[in-house]
Amino acid sequence: MPDNAATTATSALTSRVRTHLCRIAGQATPITYQALAKALDLTPPNTIHQVTVALEYLMAEDAAAGRPLIAALVVSKARGGLPAPGFFNTAQRLGRFGGDPSGPGAPAFYAAEFDAAVAFWRAAAEATETDDVA
Repeated sequence: MPDNAATTATSALTSRVRTHLCRIAGQATPITYQALAKALDLTPPNTIHQVTVALEYLMAEDAAAGRPLIAALVVSKARGGLPAPGFFNTAQRLGRFGGDPSGPGAPAFYAAEFDAAVAFWRAAAEATETDDVA
């Protein structure tokens, strides 16, 4: 049986991650896992792991809702502008990516998903801001 405190903490972090990524989607510039952890003031240990777990939850939510993957806004500093392999593995598990996570199709899939995520989440953030002003 899952630990309720851990589930609650993951849910809270997932919400914070989505909120932050929605806020920066309009910049159309990816953020690194490390920068995201720092922006959220996460404390060690395992800050990157905390971020990746939250991103995987967001990917599942987005895939279930038919939305672009907001997690595409997050990249690995060590992978030349691509997300970590876990992004591709999760996208594969969710039926969104059919290639090899380290193969030649991964960058093209990522680029398309990034562009779709920026467009969708930028519009969503602008709609929210308009609703807040109205």
